[in-house]
Amino acid sequence: MNPNIVEITFENAQQYLIDESKHRPVLIDFWADWCAPCKALMPILEKLANEHAGDFLLAKLNADTLQEIAGQFGVRSLPTVVLMKNGQPVDAFQGAQPESAVRKFLEPHLPKPWDRKLRNALALVEQNKLDEAVVLLREAYRESSHQAEISLALAQVCLLLHYLEEAKTILNAVQLKDRDAYYEQLVAQLELMEESAKTPEIQELEAKLNADPDNMEVACELAVQFSQNNHHREALELLYMVLQSNLNFRDGGAKKIYLDILATLGKGNPLAIEFQKKIFTLLY
Repeated sequence: MNPNIVEITFENAQQYLIDESKHRPVLIDFWADWCAPCKALMPILEKLANEHAGDFLLAKLNADTLQEIAGQFGVRSLPTVVLMKNGQPVDAFQGAQPESAVRKFLEPHLPKPWDRKLRNALALVEQNKLDEAVVLLREAYRESSHQAEISLALAQVCLLLHYLEEAKTILNAVQLKDRDAYYEQLVAQLELMEESAKTPEIQELEAKLNADPDNMEVACELAVQFSQNNHHREALELLYMVLQSNLNFRDGGAKKIYLDILATLGKGNPLAIEFQKKIFTLLY
């Protein structure tokens, strides 16, 4: 059974024409065997239904065998195409149309590409595939120009992955009108995580480095502690300072730690991108 296309019967009409439209748009194609324009239009509708892969349901309704339903929709000529959302018809057209016209008809009613990525990312979160989810959410975040719902979803996944710097940047950029109770909850969670990440070892090493700012060995030890406790920016800044002074410090060990942190942050992480550019300036 194709999940994107269904043949309407008396038995399933309520399920697919009304109930399903409360979850996604339903495009009803009223057709008949004798209607040549119907046969020209239907392959276009089927192609778009499969291409959009679940963004809408194509419901094919034979107006000859289901005359009562066609009459309820006021169908007077074939083909007639009706778009249903939330149990109500919201748009329609009559007659065979070229593919470009059908695409234009559908466009205002279908999810944007970033909505699809958000939906897929949330499904990955449910499966605990956070590394995959964060990649999709970063793409959706950029493509949607930082839409609030996507911003908060990305911030949440960043917190789950302990990408505190990225989460803070995202939350700070949320507009005042979008700072709801969920936003406040994420901010509170971020603050608690930042506070708990300052271990006694970090505090001791910070004191040593403050007393001897040129001690690169202490700087490296502190960077490792920062990294292990998810203070990635602080770790990278310290290591970059060390590498600026001596690119091969610890026989290349400092550089390896730096690159390992970048790898840990993962694809598309803004912090990783920022510090990749910095290390390239030293290497090349």
